[in-house]
Amino acid sequence: MDGMAERRIPYFSQWETPDMTMAVLAEGARTALLKDPLWAHSGARDVEDYARWAGNICGMASLKMVLAARTGEILPTVDLALACKEYGGYVEEPEGKIKGLIYAPFVPFVKDRFGLNARVVTGISVTDIDDILTQSEFFIASVHHSIRWPDTEPPSKGGHLVLVTAVSSNMVRFHNPSGHEPATRENVELPLEIFDRFFAGRGIVIDL
Repeated sequence: MDGMAERRIPYFSQWETPDMTMAVLAEGARTALLKDPLWAHSGARDVEDYARWAGNICGMASLKMVLAARTGEILPTVDLALACKEYGGYVEEPEGKIKGLIYAPFVPFVKDRFGLNARVVTGISVTDIDDILTQSEFFIASVHHSIRWPDTEPPSKGGHLVLVTAVSSNMVRFHNPSGHEPATRENVELPLEIFDRFFAGRGIVIDL
């Protein structure tokens, strides 16, 4: 793509079986993911715990990609989420609902555990991503999860995290932890104006 260098960034889904997305949409994460045959790779203590967490760990899947690109080490996503929880990046409510990823605690978490310099950015435009990636290595962007269907109009912006790996004057390339098919998961390329329809103007920068 014009103006965008090729980078080989490992891809990981937030589900251990990447093809589970349509089942999750149809049945809900807690029901569908009880049938994920690869759940044990997540680091969860049992399949019920995996099904409870996996719907909330798009940010941890993005972090897993960053760490794999940086060091070659592949860490289980639920393990990452539980470690992030210790910093307040996730909150478990009494009825079992999970809140997160909460951005601010993510910053000291990745600094302490992995030596990554991260910062939260808000109120930015899609055109600012070019400047961010000129000075930094990765951008974890908040988008609406329906970005997997770029021809649709999202009901809102934000709520889901994707790993932006490259940008040019007119296109964005990213890995989507919950893409429903290969073309919407890995190295997805969208024009800036389409990405902007889903982009909430905030996210987490991972510096060089």
